[in-house]
Amino acid sequence: MSVADSAVATQTADTSRIPVMVPWLGEEEAEAAAAAVRSGWVAQGPRVAEFEQAFAARVGAAYGVAVSSGTTALHLGLVVLGVGPGDDVVVPSLSFIATANVARYVGANPVFADIDPVTGNLTPETIEAALTPNTRAVILVHQGGVPAELEPIRELCRARSVALLEDAACAAGARYRGRPVGVGAQVAAWSFHPRKLLTTGEGGMATTDDAEWAARMRRLREHGMNVSAADRHASSKPVLEAYLETGFNYRMTDIQAAVGLVQLGKLAATVAERRELAARYQRELAGVPGLSTVADPGYGETNYQSFWVRLADDFPVTRDELLARLADAGISARRGIMAAHLEPAYLDAPAPPLPATEALSLNSLILPVFHGMTVAQQDRVLSVLKAAARG
Repeated sequence: MSVADSAVATQTADTSRIPVMVPWLGEEEAEAAAAAVRSGWVAQGPRVAEFEQAFAARVGAAYGVAVSSGTTALHLGLVVLGVGPGDDVVVPSLSFIATANVARYVGANPVFADIDPVTGNLTPETIEAALTPNTRAVILVHQGGVPAELEPIRELCRARSVALLEDAACAAGARYRGRPVGVGAQVAAWSFHPRKLLTTGEGGMATTDDAEWAARMRRLREHGMNVSAADRHASSKPVLEAYLETGFNYRMTDIQAAVGLVQLGKLAATVAERRELAARYQRELAGVPGLSTVADPGYGETNYQSFWVRLADDFPVTRDELLARLADAGISARRGIMAAHLEPAYLDAPAPPLPATEALSLNSLILPVFHGMTVAQQDRVLSVLKAAARG
């Protein structure tokens, strides 16, 4: 029995509202969190260290640094890559606004680049069009779990002596040329928000193969201390810590890490189920005029953290009208991925023309995909889309 079939077999048909996403949490996570509470160690401690090691191994990195969110992982990544005031950072506009915000956190200037209209990701060509004499780094997003075409972009950045920070917030379980996204990254940043496949409620991780960067990120997440609170408490002798630089409070708790360890054990099954649900959407919508769906790129496999459909210009209803029809049918969907350069906070940020970004953001929507989604629920979503296509 397939993963999706087994989920369907344990769930009766649901006629209530269909959510866009539900985290796969259960008694195992509850027991792991309770065990952390009963242990008396609830702040950053041994479970965080175990989670760091297990997650880094899962994505093919030497070191993991657990933090409070994907955003803080991105922030620390820019710091250890040496990005600072006056530098330019090339970022996709098609991303959650945190991708651009972190450049400003370090005093740098985000410079928006366009994307491939099919994958939603930066390409070497769109990056090159946005480079300036002051470009110090590129933030490459694996948007919605669709892996970006890594090697040409890494080669471009090496040739230009530009750092590459991978925003893998949505990409746990995605693969590039047969290997996990994250393998070989200078620094990759991950999110464990409830919308992601692996969640700790809030939380994130930075991964790297560089021991010095990992050690510095561990200091910075804990106010710049030269010895962690966990090590101080574990010592039988007095420990006088020193604060080596201005740091932050970006720690993860052992309660979160306990949940994360359980979630990590579910990741392969989660990806398999979502890929089955995505494949059924793709089959059912393949012949619907005016609709195109997200799909695997030729060089990799997406985890389908988000499943989006794009409407052609001549589709009978607008994107917002289709969202309203879905809502009227008791179905939660979301607008396409935001275009940060159109937000008030970034109207003054430099950007070349971004036609692909604007078209994909304004003409796409994200459909429900979640653990335990039934065939009946998926059919309800499909019926609204097909009816809209008939006008």
